[in-house]
Amino acid sequence: MPSERLDKLLASTGRWSRSEVKRLVREGRVEANGHIAASAEKKYDAHEVRLLVDGEAVRLCKFVYIMLNKPAGVLSATEDGKGKTVLELLPEEYSRRGLFPVGRLDKDTEGLLLLTDDGQLAHALLSPKRHVDKVYLAVVEGEPDEADRAAFARGMELGDGLKCLPAELEIVSAGARSEVKVTLREGKFHQVKRMLAARGKPVVYLKRLSMGPLGLDASLAPGQWRELTAPELSALAGQMKPK
Repeated sequence: MPSERLDKLLASTGRWSRSEVKRLVREGRVEANGHIAASAEKKYDAHEVRLLVDGEAVRLCKFVYIMLNKPAGVLSATEDGKGKTVLELLPEEYSRRGLFPVGRLDKDTEGLLLLTDDGQLAHALLSPKRHVDKVYLAVVEGEPDEADRAAFARGMELGDGLKCLPAELEIVSAGARSEVKVTLREGKFHQVKRMLAARGKPVVYLKRLSMGPLGLDASLAPGQWRELTAPELSALAGQMKPK
């Protein structure tokens, strides 16, 4: 990997701007490989350099991957003047890195949302050609039946002309209000809600459980987040292989 300037390496973490890094270096608060850094312009290999700021080790990474359990009422956007966004649920250092949500969840939908600054991975997960499975748990009014399941399996054309690929509908519980799992291989606007509404089963609650190989961590309450683990990253790397 080519060497990069110290100020650029530290600014890439999102914790400081390049001007702030230069000030830290002037104040003697940055160590590189066991020595006080003399210049913010000196270049280092990100894979080999050991950096400390105020005695605290700094972790350098090319990309960041965040799993968020998105709560209802929050927008899947990087910025929006009309309401709180998912980036506002993270510390400022992450938003400074230019993270963005991979796909969108409706404002009132909960569940798995991946945030990253890795555009190549985002494309691999969202490309219509790859048909990445997305699994949702929905609570609906009414009692789904075998006819509904068959309609999803065939693929549906909605009243406005939208053609939906074949999908899976699993009935978890049935009653006046029922629980179903829906597996889509595409991600069109309000698709789960529109497909279920077309079958006379309007959605009253919706949560995304998984996206490709990535499943929502059950220990994360709505609004909580964590970085992806090494096994999760490895599984996502497999998703990026040519098909």
